[in-house]
Amino acid sequence: MSTLKTAIISNANGMELHVSNFGAAIISLKVPNKQGAFTEVVVGLSSPLDYLKDDYLDQNRCLGSSIGRYAGRISGGGYKIDGIFYKLSQREHQHLHGGFKGFDKRYWDFESVERNENPTIKLSYESAHLEEGHPGHLKVTVTYQITENNELIITYNAQTDKPTHVNLTNHSYFNLCGNGTILNHKLQIASNRYLEVDENTLPTGRIVSSEGTIMDRRQLDIINKNGFKGYDDTFMLSSEVSCAKLICEETGIEMIVDTNQPALVVFTPQNFDNLSLKEGLKYSDYPAICFEAQNYPDAPNHMDFPSSLLQPSEVYENITSFKFSIIH
Repeated sequence: MSTLKTAIISNANGMELHVSNFGAAIISLKVPNKQGAFTEVVVGLSSPLDYLKDDYLDQNRCLGSSIGRYAGRISGGGYKIDGIFYKLSQREHQHLHGGFKGFDKRYWDFESVERNENPTIKLSYESAHLEEGHPGHLKVTVTYQITENNELIITYNAQTDKPTHVNLTNHSYFNLCGNGTILNHKLQIASNRYLEVDENTLPTGRIVSSEGTIMDRRQLDIINKNGFKGYDDTFMLSSEVSCAKLICEETGIEMIVDTNQPALVVFTPQNFDNLSLKEGLKYSDYPAICFEAQNYPDAPNHMDFPSSLLQPSEVYENITSFKFSIIH
């Protein structure tokens, strides 16, 4: 029987990270604000035990969780590797975020907690061959590091004993004001192309120019513009610059996102109804925004997408950073 455990690390500036071994999830992240205090910048539940409750798990919100074995959607009931079809678990005719019991709903093991100059928390998980339908015994680690310049660096590594598709990401929901809405946050995304999707939010295979559309976020501007109705979209990234920037002028907190991944899935839920949220924080419509740095959704079934196939001789690595600073 696995036991729920949490760990906390902080830096000299008071930036503080709380991580749970259930889903290797970020359950709290406090960063300095321009008022000289600290703002809770990720949405979380009122207690670590609340993440285990069926009414939360049934919503599949994945607050702060590590997502795998494949983040995003996979179509067609599964995929072929070397001529063998692997049937994946499905919800509403698609495989989403690793299936019914993906990595976000598994207990991970704490490998180490280092409270030195740049403190780290490292967790591991072993995914059995054919778990949720995926081939290969996969060994996964995630390392959370806080640097002295208020940067959170998340590193996922994975190795397999059989060829398998891997796409890992973190699913934290950010609100740099600490409550309310993200509609007045300023957003910038270094992308001029996005994935076209069908009525089931599955990629059609077409990559579309965002120039002149609501998907064009290359200029820093408030989120609530051009008839904004929410994002659940995949942006292709330019490798020359940091991939995204988010600012709350009320707290003065700026967050810069960078990654070695080819895409950024941006998700803005309309609300968090019926969730017991921590510290009595109150959110309104469009309460937060997810930046899921990863490979393209449904890459196993689109040969012209970047390959997500991991061979036994290789090491998968996703390095994504969230750097916080104060603007006045």
